[in-house]
Amino acid sequence: MNLSKQQAQSALSIMARSRHFEECIDEFFKRKEMHGTTHLSIGQEACQAGLSLALSQGDWIVPTHRCHGHTIARGTNERRLFSEMFGSSDGICKGLGGSMHMTDVETWNAGSSAVVGSGVNLAVGLAFALKMQHSQAISVAIFGDGATSRGALHESMNLASVWSLPVLFFCENNQYGMSAAASRMISTNQIASRAEGYSIAYATVDGNDVEAVYAASSLAVETIRTTGRPYFLELNTYRCCGHSKSDACIYRDREEEEIWAERDPIFLFTRSLVQSGMFTEEEVSHLILDARKHIDEAAADAMAVRDQKINLEQAMEYLFAPEEEEVYHVCSSTTRISYRDAIRQALDEEMSRDGSVHLIGEDIGLYGGCFRVTGDLYAKHPGQMHETPVSEEAFTGLAVGSSLLGLRPVVEIMYGDFATLASDPIINHAAKIRFMSAGQLSCPMVLRAPIGSGTGHGSQHTQCLEAMFANVPGLIIVAPSCPGDAKALLKSAIRSNNPVLYFEHKHLYNNLGPVGDEQYLLPLGKAIVKKRGKDVTIVSYSHAVTTVLEAAAVLSLQDEIEVEVIDLATLKPLDTQAILKSVRKTGRLLVVHDSPEYGGYGAEVVAVVTSDERCFSQMLAAPKRLCGKESPIPFAPELELEVIPSKEAVVEAVRSLFSPA
Repeated sequence: MNLSKQQAQSALSIMARSRHFEECIDEFFKRKEMHGTTHLSIGQEACQAGLSLALSQGDWIVPTHRCHGHTIARGTNERRLFSEMFGSSDGICKGLGGSMHMTDVETWNAGSSAVVGSGVNLAVGLAFALKMQHSQAISVAIFGDGATSRGALHESMNLASVWSLPVLFFCENNQYGMSAAASRMISTNQIASRAEGYSIAYATVDGNDVEAVYAASSLAVETIRTTGRPYFLELNTYRCCGHSKSDACIYRDREEEEIWAERDPIFLFTRSLVQSGMFTEEEVSHLILDARKHIDEAAADAMAVRDQKINLEQAMEYLFAPEEEEVYHVCSSTTRISYRDAIRQALDEEMSRDGSVHLIGEDIGLYGGCFRVTGDLYAKHPGQMHETPVSEEAFTGLAVGSSLLGLRPVVEIMYGDFATLASDPIINHAAKIRFMSAGQLSCPMVLRAPIGSGTGHGSQHTQCLEAMFANVPGLIIVAPSCPGDAKALLKSAIRSNNPVLYFEHKHLYNNLGPVGDEQYLLPLGKAIVKKRGKDVTIVSYSHAVTTVLEAAAVLSLQDEIEVEVIDLATLKPLDTQAILKSVRKTGRLLVVHDSPEYGGYGAEVVAVVTSDERCFSQMLAAPKRLCGKESPIPFAPELELEVIPSKEAVVEAVRSLFSPA
């Protein structure tokens, strides 16, 4: 036996507690005393115990939705695990996470992911942060055989290898995805061998033999610590129960189940303990009974407090992390530079100010970025600039993961359209991780994305997708319209303790304007009055603001109509008070934006005004929207111009607000 007596005792305790915890969970669900669903790992306990014994304090794990055993193995209090399953405020995530989203930072568990393979990116990000912080710790991405068919895993393996990151890819091959057998769905009989294609060391081990798992995991961990390189470990095991609580396992035969039952990991280990002479049968029985008693007591204690709940108002307090109090200085000096240079200046200043700021993206080094925004920053900040392979989901997920350990990553997506490729880490992790963890983790990251038409890039490189992300709670969305705002808002976004999507319009990159000094910041969540007026309010953002200002000049000169132009600047949270204040004064409202009308911000702004009784009662005309056409952006230049609002269209729309009904 390659385990010491203390290790063997610990391994058996972990396995027995994990098994009985899930047996209790199963009973609670059968008695309808628990809500939702659950995914049990009965039969996989050797993987959990063997890995845990090989890890040290400070090594992080990112489990799958089948996470109870790994969470117990890392040392989380079982009563609080039961409480989480009951949705109780005593739970490790105060009942906000549940069975599939268990986080416990005290035991270095960064939270399980309910989306198959989705947490792998985050684990790679944790490894990146650990490397940047010169830590000897590693991270572990835990996933099943089903996840190995996902592109996110392969992107992450390639990125981890290219960047030499200290991450263990821990694949629990339990023979089934949901109902589909791995033998039918995976094109190799040795998943680990795929690691060879990414120049990653790998091994395959009997996942039901806890001694073998411990030995293989120890070798993997030691290899990672020594080389700083990733490692892939495949563990062949078996999921004795169904995929979830409602799964009757009609897709596999009883003979197969009986074969694996004879290889039950607890049975195999207890037999080995007795045969080795390390423990007697009676001692083994006592260890198992003690473990089961411990779980029973934890369940009883959790039952006693299961009616303790947080209310929705308390839950909402976990949506955003508190922000540091900033002092907003009056700008003491300005320079006239382009929108592009203003963004570069903000990145330069913030990387110089804070070593935890890291810029991540494709072609941002010597090439200077697709739109030359990063320019020569690579020469000045080589340790904070990280060029990536073409793998938006992987490097965005990496950024999310690294932010959990205190880095402040700024991701550059080459085109805003490609944010769709990164939507999983943005929507399912960055936006939710603080809430699901009940405030244990925060995600201070920025994702920069060039948007908009006017450059002849066609339908797949010109979309304005800001409205798509606006329906996701937990995100801050910024879209500046001029160089000065672009710099000041980006600096504030980088300093924010929350995820910020920063949309920069390609057609603005060459625009010149005054830009503030290093101390000048603008607060997030505040609209900017670009022009004062008394007759009509136009609310806009990003590129459309320039169109609106041109139209306002025409209206003033030709019609003596004085337009008040409100630039939202931050789209979410929306500065409703600035909108209402202006419309109460002017009595008229036009909302202008380049993105399509349907489901756009225009409807949200109109709703703010019409739902305010005082404001609505003072309106002199019905509010209007002038937005992009319900069309992809055409390539032909004449058509490209027609798809978005023009100066002339804005002028006519404003005039119509003064026409008799």
